[in-house]
Amino acid sequence: VEGMAEYLSIGSVSSHTAMWMRDAVMNDDVPTLKQMENPKYFPYRYGHAFWVFLTGLVGDEKIQPFFKNVAMFGVEQACIRTFGIKREDLSKLWIQALKKQFEPYVTGKEDGIVGRSILDEKDGGRMNISPAISPDGRYVIFISEKNLFSTDVFLASASTGKIIKTLASSSRSGNVDDFSFIESAGTWSPNSKQIAFVGFSKGKNVLIIKEVNSGKTKRSKGIKGLPAFSNPAWSPDGKSILLTGKVEGQTDLFLFDIKTEKLTQLTNDIYSELHPSWNVDGTQIVFSTDELSWQEGRTNGALTFNLASMDMSSRYVDHHRVFLGADNMNPLIDANGDIIFLSNRDGMRNMYRYNYAEKTVAQLTDIPTGISGISQYSPAISIERKQERVLYTLYNKRGYNIYRAQNRELLNIPVDPNEVTYEAAKLPRVNARIESQVDQQINNIGITYDNELLMAQDVPYKSQFKLDYIGGGAGVGIGSSNTFGTNTGLAGAVDLLFSDILGDNRIFASVAMNGEIRDFGGQVAYLNRKRPLNWGAALSHIPQRAVRGGFVGVEPLPCDGCGDVAYERWVFDVTRFFEDKVTLFTQLPLSQTFRLEADADFAIYSQSVIRNNNFYDAFGRLVFQDRERLEAGPSFNLFSVGAAAVGDNASFGLTAPLNGHRYRLGARQYFGDFAFTNATADYRIYRFFKPVGFAFRAMHMGRYGASATNGPLAPFFVGSPWFVRGFNGPERESLIVNGQIAEDNLFGSKIFVSNFEVRIPFTGPEQLALIKSGFLLTDLNFFVDGALAWFDGQQFDTDNNLSGFSDATPVFSVGVSVRANVFGALVVEPYLAKPLFDGAPVAFGLNIIPGW
Repeated sequence: VEGMAEYLSIGSVSSHTAMWMRDAVMNDDVPTLKQMENPKYFPYRYGHAFWVFLTGLVGDEKIQPFFKNVAMFGVEQACIRTFGIKREDLSKLWIQALKKQFEPYVTGKEDGIVGRSILDEKDGGRMNISPAISPDGRYVIFISEKNLFSTDVFLASASTGKIIKTLASSSRSGNVDDFSFIESAGTWSPNSKQIAFVGFSKGKNVLIIKEVNSGKTKRSKGIKGLPAFSNPAWSPDGKSILLTGKVEGQTDLFLFDIKTEKLTQLTNDIYSELHPSWNVDGTQIVFSTDELSWQEGRTNGALTFNLASMDMSSRYVDHHRVFLGADNMNPLIDANGDIIFLSNRDGMRNMYRYNYAEKTVAQLTDIPTGISGISQYSPAISIERKQERVLYTLYNKRGYNIYRAQNRELLNIPVDPNEVTYEAAKLPRVNARIESQVDQQINNIGITYDNELLMAQDVPYKSQFKLDYIGGGAGVGIGSSNTFGTNTGLAGAVDLLFSDILGDNRIFASVAMNGEIRDFGGQVAYLNRKRPLNWGAALSHIPQRAVRGGFVGVEPLPCDGCGDVAYERWVFDVTRFFEDKVTLFTQLPLSQTFRLEADADFAIYSQSVIRNNNFYDAFGRLVFQDRERLEAGPSFNLFSVGAAAVGDNASFGLTAPLNGHRYRLGARQYFGDFAFTNATADYRIYRFFKPVGFAFRAMHMGRYGASATNGPLAPFFVGSPWFVRGFNGPERESLIVNGQIAEDNLFGSKIFVSNFEVRIPFTGPEQLALIKSGFLLTDLNFFVDGALAWFDGQQFDTDNNLSGFSDATPVFSVGVSVRANVFGALVVEPYLAKPLFDGAPVAFGLNIIPGW
């Protein structure tokens, strides 16, 4: 507890945390302790408040035992063992304390919001933040998660809030991984034709400039000498952009010339400067800085921000002594030269106007939840000077909305510029007689913090692995077969993923079955991600099974006393290739969505062949079966090297990707007695139009070269349930026996697979699913699967096929499936598939694998 003093100071006095509490009280939505386990209640914020509530109820010394008991016995038993009361009773005390503390600050203020909402959940998302109104007053750009799968930049009407278009989306932009939305907003060019905002690419900030009408990107790259920056503000002359930049951990102000790309540093000190903005003619800027807090002392252990102005010709900085000890953020200069800003001086973050000439302050809003973005450092207001309008972000009912207000609608109440109380931000302390070590630490932070930091000891970090994921790798499918006897087998793999807390080290293990016990396989791999160039190694034993055969003739049963009656004899040879392999690999991530891979491996292959002799009567019934082991080919070794380019910006839904794309382009060269090249091209695209998603995949895998067709490896099988569903059981046998397809139509050294799915999030969170559910996460899917397999190009010459294989014939199936997310650990997909051949039966199968 002592070591968390500064962290707790944020939770105990932060007006941003208290904003959440006041919102819960005002809307009668204070969560019980049981409800706080649900992510929708944002336990991070409530966790701060609950921790401070406990210290004020039972004292600091009970906190550590309580959390230990929660880990060992659960919340219910921890409450009884530590405090001697039930969880329900502790929950009631928690709710009562919050209501008692905050009701005086919200009662009667429910209708205190000025202006009207122009962007809320109906028009945008639940998070509509960082508004920036155009200089001509017509448009506003803002950031929202309206598109569900990414946080994007939108253009809307400043009058009505009607969204006009998406200006920028990280899910659709190949070189931008995300946008800086937590502590930054966009900015307009003076002529209202272009916008600039900050994004992330390859781990660094990039300055993005776009034309509003065309959507064309004029610039999307970093700034030399400035690895991290935010808060862009376009100059009134249109030539430069003002930025908050960070170099070697120090935050200062910079001026970036758009044409020459020259960077000028405006401040260079140990203090932090944030939220710069221009006056009308570009002769002055205003910003927030913690300089006075460094010089004159912290507030409740925390550094706070005051207002300051800089003359752009002389670089002289003037500090405004307004609400010292409070956080005064997001300053803007209106048409009269006054400073509009946000302050939490009474614990509620509201809007104020500072008249610099008269040294007076007026309060413009009195909103119980306050004006705020995602954090206390988020820009939350924007002004339009000509029509004297202001846009601001309001947090209410666990969502962020954007409001528009005219100057005449603002309160304009005079306040004392020295009055700072923080009253509305104090969290409840139930037992006033308890002395808190945390409070003592907070009060002494400015005195003791630096010395304590010097006394800290370095402790080596040790990796401790934990299980992250269980699922099906190639897919797990269950079925039965009469061709190879009445047996039930498991097809596919079960994957296990372990990692340490930083994700620097990962262990992947897979256990696989593909029919019978002798088809047992598995692999284990280690991946080191401590540096940009990832590396790893893997060991594996993988069986590959191929089935070849067909009708032989009409013969009597080969057994004593079976008589001379002739039956149709069908022969199926099951050839198994056992691959024992060691692999060394490396990966180079170039961005969050694109990486390059390379690997080299050495493998030993051995074989076994089992012949199944099946005899059928005139009605197609199996009357006799025997097996014999045939002489297999010799074992052999293969060495190969491979490389691939992999892209993936897909956004995962409940059980499968719903938006974005994935692709893999790779090649592998085999050396030795069998030389050939293996090529892979796999592209997948996903689009979601609530409540329906569409998914399409086109994939080719092929072996090319002298040993491609007659080589040692088992051919590809397109009837696997993760390729084309409906051809992996008795249905396939029925089609082959009836002559509707040949076995060669399902196997080949080259395959092309294409799939189309309509994906409907069925039960789950209300933002996605048709039926709201907090625990049952399912997708309903309608699919069309198709594939083509071949060994030789002559198979496509149906009139003169001299390949020795059957004519190349595509196979298709249609069907429906339900994918269910089981506790976030694995995805189960039962499906019904109908092969598109006359009389083909409907196949039932089960995959244990996320959707492709």
